[in-house]
Amino acid sequence: MVGAAGSDGQTQAAAELRRMAAGLVLTRTVALVGLMGAGKTTVGRRLAQALNRPFADADAEIAIAAGRSVAEIFAEHGECAFRRGERLVIARLLAGPPHVLATGGGAFIDASTRALMKERAISVWLKAPLDVLMKRVSRRNDRPLLKEDDPAAIMERLMAERYPIYSEADITIETGGGPHRSAVADIIAALRARAGSSPP
Repeated sequence: MVGAAGSDGQTQAAAELRRMAAGLVLTRTVALVGLMGAGKTTVGRRLAQALNRPFADADAEIAIAAGRSVAEIFAEHGECAFRRGERLVIARLLAGPPHVLATGGGAFIDASTRALMKERAISVWLKAPLDVLMKRVSRRNDRPLLKEDDPAAIMERLMAERYPIYSEADITIETGGGPHRSAVADIIAALRARAGSSPP
C-alpha cells in the first residue's frame, strides 16, 4: 500500500507541475547545465513531462552515437575525444525543435558549446552544495572524472573551476537536498518570468 500511495503522490506532483506549465510555449531548447549529481537528468525528465516536450540526455546520445558508454569513451580515447563528440552531438540536438536537454557536467565549460547554447537555447544552471552532490554521485560508480582516491577533493576542484562559468547561464536554480519537483517548479516559474506570461 505504501508503494501505491507513493505512486499517487508522484502522479499528483506531476499533474501540479503540468498545471504550473500550462500555456508556457518553448521557443528555444531548455538546456540544463551543472556538475555531476546536480540532478540534470531527473529534473530534465520531469520538466519535459510538465512542458509536454521531448527530453534528451546528451551523454546518452553520445553513447548511442559512439556505440560505447561514456566511461568507455574516456578510458579508450580520452577526455579530448569525448569532448569532440559531445560538441557534435549537442550541436545536432540544438539544431532540432525545442526540447529539454540534460548536458554533461563539462559541456557548458567548452567555449564553442557554450556559445552555441547562448545562441540557440535557454541555459539553466542547477546549482547544488557539495554535500548534496557527493551524496548523489556516491550512488553510481560510472563517473570517469571521479575515478581517483579522493572524489570529494576532485568535486571541490571542479566546483572552483566550473562555477564561475556555470554562472553565465541564463537562469540559476539553487537546489539542495529537497525533492526534484521543487527544482522543476522553480525552473517553470523562471521560464514564465522570462516569457513575461502568467499562469492560466
